[in-house]
Amino acid sequence: MTAVPTAIYVHLPFCPYVCPYCDFAKWAYDGPAAARYLAALEAEIAAAPALQGTTVFFGGGTPNTYEPVVLAGLVGRLRERFALANDAEITLELNPDLALCTGLEVWRAAGINRLSIGVQSFVAAELRVLGRRHTPADVAEVVRRARAAGFTNLSIDVMFGVPGQTEASWRQSLDAALELDVQHLSAYGLTIEDGTPYARWFAREPAAFADDTREAELYAQAIATLGGAGYEHYEISNFARPGFRCEHNENYWRNGDYVGLGVGASSYLAFFRSVHTRDRETYCAAALGGHAIPGESETLAGDQRIGEAIMLALRTREGVDTGAFRERYGVDVRTHYRSAIERMEADGLLQSGVTFVRLTERGRFVANDVCAAFL
Repeated sequence: MTAVPTAIYVHLPFCPYVCPYCDFAKWAYDGPAAARYLAALEAEIAAAPALQGTTVFFGGGTPNTYEPVVLAGLVGRLRERFALANDAEITLELNPDLALCTGLEVWRAAGINRLSIGVQSFVAAELRVLGRRHTPADVAEVVRRARAAGFTNLSIDVMFGVPGQTEASWRQSLDAALELDVQHLSAYGLTIEDGTPYARWFAREPAAFADDTREAELYAQAIATLGGAGYEHYEISNFARPGFRCEHNENYWRNGDYVGLGVGASSYLAFFRSVHTRDRETYCAAALGGHAIPGESETLAGDQRIGEAIMLALRTREGVDTGAFRERYGVDVRTHYRSAIERMEADGLLQSGVTFVRLTERGRFVANDVCAAFL
């Protein structure tokens, strides 16, 4: 068994309905298709290399479209295959529709100990625009039930840049999230993805969507509001109470190894990256037939390897630890990228010291542009 710690991502692609802004590998729930996919996923788990798992993240799709006992069974198979510790962080993404949240006690008994609740907004009109069917009251009820079932690590996702959103309505969502006093909050800007209904809407009516200046104002509002409430802004889009950072995602930002299971899932092992096909039937046929799952792959090397590692680290509060980076990659970041670092320091986007290079508060607003200088 490898001694390298490896995070495990499991993709469950079925949803009770498909949101118009979403571009993930997902499908509306269909019983026979979901059963076939589950069998394929279990076959992939059984055939996976026996790595040392550290964390598990069930994403989607909407993982809680599957019955609670199914999710519990998957946890058992993953724990056995990847030698997960009893207290390993195991996160389940969930849709807060109450009809899908009846298995909280079963999830907790199986070892799922962190819930990531896809709320997006606490404003009814915005939920309708986003195609969401839960209500703000549903979210509060799910949080109450989760705590009653023994969950002590809860996260909420909220979204800014929603068509029609104002500073007042965004503050309403932030205040409602804070009132629930969860351990973790993620605040994401709406992204227009090609091929989605939102992309077609944007093409017809771009003025309906927030521009970059407006999104920056809303992001600044989130930083001030959540920071003022005691949440640590530990990554560009993520805020946590002390001790409640998402361990699984922190592994990504450290450029750690991970295995992705399921259709469209990505893996990264020893600088070798692979991505499964997004065609569900192709995935199922390969996994059930015991064949290699089709997809794309590449080995990162040279400046591509180190540039991506820097980009990921810069997303975090701590930024690049230059000593650890030199030890792992054999590169002195401050020397190798001297001109880029000096230029962006002069622009107020980066700050550096003997042991670190990190984004400034201003740099967080243009993080993609800053990171591009290292790729």
